[in-house]
Amino acid sequence: MPREHYLNATYGIRSWLLTTDHKRIALLYLASVTFFFFIGGAFATMIRIHLLSPKGLLVTPETYNKLFTMHGVAMIFFFLIPSIPAVLGNFLLPIMIGAKDLAFPKINLLSWYIYLLGGCFVLYSFSTGGLDTGWTFYTPLSSVYSNSAVTPAVIGVFINGFSSILTGLNFIVTVHTMRAPGMTWFRLPLFVWAQYATSIIFILGTPVIAITLLLAGMERMFHLGFFNPQLGGDPILFQHLFWFYSHPAVYIMILPAMGVISEIIPTFARKPIFGYSFIAGSSIAIAVIGFFVWAHHMFLTGESTYAALTGLFLACLGLDIHLHDSYFVIAHFHYIMVGGAVMGYVGGLHFWWPKITGKLYPEFLARIAAVTLFLGFNLTFFPQFILGYLGMPRRYSSYPPEFQVLNVMSTAGASILALGYLLPMIYLTWSMRYGAVAGPNPWPATGLEWQTASPPLTENFDVTPEVTWEPYDYDNRPDLGLAIKGAPSLAHGDD
Repeated sequence: MPREHYLNATYGIRSWLLTTDHKRIALLYLASVTFFFFIGGAFATMIRIHLLSPKGLLVTPETYNKLFTMHGVAMIFFFLIPSIPAVLGNFLLPIMIGAKDLAFPKINLLSWYIYLLGGCFVLYSFSTGGLDTGWTFYTPLSSVYSNSAVTPAVIGVFINGFSSILTGLNFIVTVHTMRAPGMTWFRLPLFVWAQYATSIIFILGTPVIAITLLLAGMERMFHLGFFNPQLGGDPILFQHLFWFYSHPAVYIMILPAMGVISEIIPTFARKPIFGYSFIAGSSIAIAVIGFFVWAHHMFLTGESTYAALTGLFLACLGLDIHLHDSYFVIAHFHYIMVGGAVMGYVGGLHFWWPKITGKLYPEFLARIAAVTLFLGFNLTFFPQFILGYLGMPRRYSSYPPEFQVLNVMSTAGASILALGYLLPMIYLTWSMRYGAVAGPNPWPATGLEWQTASPPLTENFDVTPEVTWEPYDYDNRPDLGLAIKGAPSLAHGDD
């Protein structure tokens, strides 16, 4: 007789739409963010096809403005920000600390419905003329001059913010109050530290962007003068308020991916992670310090401060004057978001897929997908650094003929990148039905999530676990079978 677990404990659409099981809610989020990922990806595909020709192949300049705006709104607010916290965080955080669920299961379900409601408003905006302000909604374009469907999009993003706030609140209360016996703060997995830090930003930052967009919407609907200089408003004030949230929002997108990487690398290196306490502390520090450095997004307004990696170029005031609003900025942003956040999300899905579904995927296909993603990503975005350095502006629907070769390279890379995303969709879905059965700990790894069955029970554990080991301690865990001579080889996948 099949073992009962969270996937088969109850059946029917009602059991999913009214569930308070954090694992099922995570899968509802998985389906939702995947939908918006492909919506945003469709807009990106149209952009890259259009830019194959210097004069543009596909759409008018007005429509082109709408394409890059809708791409940004869908990807940032409805995929990148919720992806790891709402999917992997929702599924794993309670199990990783030995809890039966999140602190507020009903609020967890409510956050998903709020996300859907916000998404419906944004989709309505997309389908009734689109949106052409850029994903940043800069005023007074968004609040006065744009003729596109700005108001429903602003309402949708505003509503979606409450989903983030509730998720962050739930995570923080859960970590503070529901840790298993022996799970001290410095025994927490680094993935949990990353989610905790992200939740701080959710709670402190999201209300700021919510009220900012509300003010912009009120200015548009009621002709008030918050940001419109003709009515005594200040458009630079909007930028300050927007980036006060949106720079920390970069860490909402990248901190969870850092947490994923901090779980994967020790597992396959078979060594404790170096500097555990510093990584945990720096996660919190990033969340806090991120609120103090938003002004580096505003150099050309006369501000001056500091910023990282490809961002180092943009943090230099002299270079930023040249590179501002060029394709260099597009490349920099996507190297962080696609190369960091999305790669971390895809890596996390692969790492915990056996735990989520109880099935193993074909590792050979996963390796092909990894290489395809890496090559496609670099071929897509590295030419854009060169384009920006040479002077090609972003958000232009046409460009001089001398930039065509690099644009064709970028579009070719995007085609490869799309294939790299489709491959995991195919074999992960296939594995749910046909993959080999995964044991509780197929890698093996040290976290509590690997001490329960795959897929987990509805309440995660038969008995509340007691933690007696340090995080990532592979030297003193004979139960993992790593120190036993002649131990069976690791189950990596259904090759």
